[in-house]
Amino acid sequence: MNTPKSFAALRAAWEPLACRFCILALHHVVLARALCAAAMVAVSLLVGCAALPGDVHRVASQARTDLGGSALARIAAASLPGPDGATSDISDVSGVRLLPDGDQAFDARIALAQAARHTVDAQYYVVADDTSGRQFLRELRDAAQRGVRVRLLVDDLYTGGDHELLAGLAAHANVEVRVFNPLPVRSGGLRTRVLLSLHEIGRVNRRMHNKLFIVDNSFAITGGRNIADEYFGRSKPANFIDMDALLAGPAVRALSASFDAFWNGPLSYPFEAIEAGTRPAPAHARERFAALVRDLGRFTPPADERDALGRGPVGAQLAQGRVDLVPAKVRVVADAVAQGPAAGDAGGSVEEAGGPEGREGAVMAANLALFRTARSEVLVVSPYFVPMPRMIEALTHASREGVRVSVMTNSLATTDEPLVHYGYARYRSALLKMGAALYELMPASEPHPAWSDTESGRGSLGRLHAKLAVVDRRWFYVGSMNMDRRSAHCNTELGLIVDSPALAGELTDLIQRVRMPASFTVSESPRRGGLQWSFLRDGRHWVLHREPESNWAQRLRWSMLSLVVDEDFL
Repeated sequence: MNTPKSFAALRAAWEPLACRFCILALHHVVLARALCAAAMVAVSLLVGCAALPGDVHRVASQARTDLGGSALARIAAASLPGPDGATSDISDVSGVRLLPDGDQAFDARIALAQAARHTVDAQYYVVADDTSGRQFLRELRDAAQRGVRVRLLVDDLYTGGDHELLAGLAAHANVEVRVFNPLPVRSGGLRTRVLLSLHEIGRVNRRMHNKLFIVDNSFAITGGRNIADEYFGRSKPANFIDMDALLAGPAVRALSASFDAFWNGPLSYPFEAIEAGTRPAPAHARERFAALVRDLGRFTPPADERDALGRGPVGAQLAQGRVDLVPAKVRVVADAVAQGPAAGDAGGSVEEAGGPEGREGAVMAANLALFRTARSEVLVVSPYFVPMPRMIEALTHASREGVRVSVMTNSLATTDEPLVHYGYARYRSALLKMGAALYELMPASEPHPAWSDTESGRGSLGRLHAKLAVVDRRWFYVGSMNMDRRSAHCNTELGLIVDSPALAGELTDLIQRVRMPASFTVSESPRRGGLQWSFLRDGRHWVLHREPESNWAQRLRWSMLSLVVDEDFL
């Protein structure tokens, strides 16, 4: 592998060429994309082709199914409807609780980890080296020291070869850490590692975007949150507005089956296998891990705290022996480890199944099928919304049938992915013409004279990150999948399709009561042509006729770049 200095020289030569290719894209998009791809591959060949170890020993393991008598299993059973409950057939009914608030979502994970006595299975796209990441991994370490079997599966994109926390955790007894689809280049920053791994771009582009946490095969948490401060309201200047679901019952067994499929799959590498050359001695790694987590406080929200839906902390409810769950029929949908989707159901199986003509994974296919069942209302919430033709077709069909279609996403002022925003911006006029209502989240600290802080969180900016869809106030989707082409075609995703009028109604009310008033309403300008962004503040109605929080140079730069990058990669 070449030194960072040689890479810097290559990058200095590459960046002017990249700018020229972007300008050329204005005239010939296909040719410019091909030139960009050829140049990037040439860079990777110049610096050498790294490779992963070929002979990797993986010990298969499965979720335990003999834990019905555990303490958490008893709490889960007490939290589900009994034989005399209102539900006539409880064999396929799970218990579900939405987790809209970051602090309570973090408390739920920590409390469950502390209550674990047998197994903890965790699967995440990102586990950050920050306060939340360290506290989370410390609880996994502590659980392992109590004799709990801990399996942690993390996507490699943000992991790299210098992750002391993962190395330290993996050095403990009862812990196994695996990395999904590792990049061949192990050292350096994210951009360096990706650029120098382009000789395997077809494989490297397959990322595991799933978020899943399972304890004693009795309770599970899945949704949109990674493990990092900004997902739990603990970051400045920005926090993500997100949503998770806590589950007990049959859905947990289906989620465990999905986890096992990834854990035992060919793209999951034991941490020690890919870091063999740089891995410290186990004793030193454990000591370093202890030093990194030693001075962290303990996170415990007040027992009388209530979230946006009026529910108290999960930790306090676990201590009382019963968690506030709503009975619902739940279908687990999960993309397969390799290309080609997989689908699961609440009965506990995850079956391989091809999507319609192989055009999207199981999670996207399930959402499109859900949209087609709509009779009165479809509400889509996605931080990154780049609709593919089949989604446009499904939403257009719904609108023509008299269904109210609403889409909520980030504005340019709140998104952390401006390039993706311009991919979405191409479709705004088409969505409006088909009759959809468009909402773009406003920044809480936008310096417009009519705007004041609307977020009470600890960060000054709220960014939408929840991935939701609600149909007819009865069914809803919550999971890891953004409504974009990358999630449909490249990433692996995980989600739930839940049949519950009570929860779907709660979710719709929360969005309409809290999020829509804090969003721009995007519409066609009746006088000027083009688009306008309207909003209410302090009883006054304001209208903007340009993209909020932007100038012409920013709009030109990102719109040009969006022409170069294929929408499947946004």
